[in-house]
Amino acid sequence: MTTARRRLIYLGAFVVVLLVEVCIALWVNDAFIRPYLGDVLAVIAVYFLVRVFLPTGVEWLPLYVFLFAVCVEISQYFHLVNILGMEDNRVVRILLGGVFDVTDVLCYGIGCLIVWGVPILFRRRLDMTQRHGAADDLSRTQRP
Repeated sequence: MTTARRRLIYLGAFVVVLLVEVCIALWVNDAFIRPYLGDVLAVIAVYFLVRVFLPTGVEWLPLYVFLFAVCVEISQYFHLVNILGMEDNRVVRILLGGVFDVTDVLCYGIGCLIVWGVPILFRRRLDMTQRHGAADDLSRTQRP
């Protein structure tokens, strides 16, 4: 797969996850999806956005995204938005958040495990399919 194609796939995935996040923010006000699934999807969106610019390599990117998210969460603990005098800036408040919650860190970890683990599962499944396909091709060629 070409690098340009990878970038487009990651961009598409980012846009889809971002749209889901916006829908959650606008129309969901519950005790599970918004606070927990929203945080899981937030780090997945960041991962896809970074992958648009770095489509290959950076093996440890899920860890780096997790550390970034934890730093944002720690900034909430110290009220960084207030320290910077940006409490009136809605965009900054949305991006940095305002309330520290350790369960957010857990959700970030789950999101990063998803972006780390799903490709591994797909690669294994693809490898198994290719091995079985090769074995089927070999058995067909050996029949009289």
